[in-house]
Amino acid sequence: MRESVAAVNVPSADAMRALGARLADAILAVGLDAPLVIGLSGDLGAGKTTLVGGLLAQLGHAGPARSPTYSLIEPYRVADRDVYHCDLYRLKDPEELEDLGLRDLLHGPSILLVEWPERAGDRLRPPDLRLALAYADHGRRLALEPTSAAGQKVAAALRLDPA
Repeated sequence: MRESVAAVNVPSADAMRALGARLADAILAVGLDAPLVIGLSGDLGAGKTTLVGGLLAQLGHAGPARSPTYSLIEPYRVADRDVYHCDLYRLKDPEELEDLGLRDLLHGPSILLVEWPERAGDRLRPPDLRLALAYADHGRRLALEPTSAAGQKVAAALRLDPA
């Protein structure tokens, strides 16, 4: 299932956090009872962890989002669900994913936020939502592509206003 890509300009870090909060609201509004995988792609510093911070804060996490660059997985328990923020940037080979046990984290209404999902190869199911962040003249540009029925529901609830 492939849906069209929506894109929006995100002018600041505060706007990126606000977009993450809106994404959290969309996920809660849809009321998914199955795991949701969100792939976050973009250059270093493009705003992936900032967006995750906004999402986590909206779900009730107090404090900053910890970057999983070195730990690879940061687990959270918020809004009665498990949320896992993963960063695969340091993976040299997709086979290394087996040792992380990411597939074991896909249970119930969990959310798996995966930075650099392309480094997983075929070792992780495709994301339900693909978010691509890129540098733009003023801030960042975020493109969102739903790739599953669950992703379509969340994208529809998010209602991005194209810029």
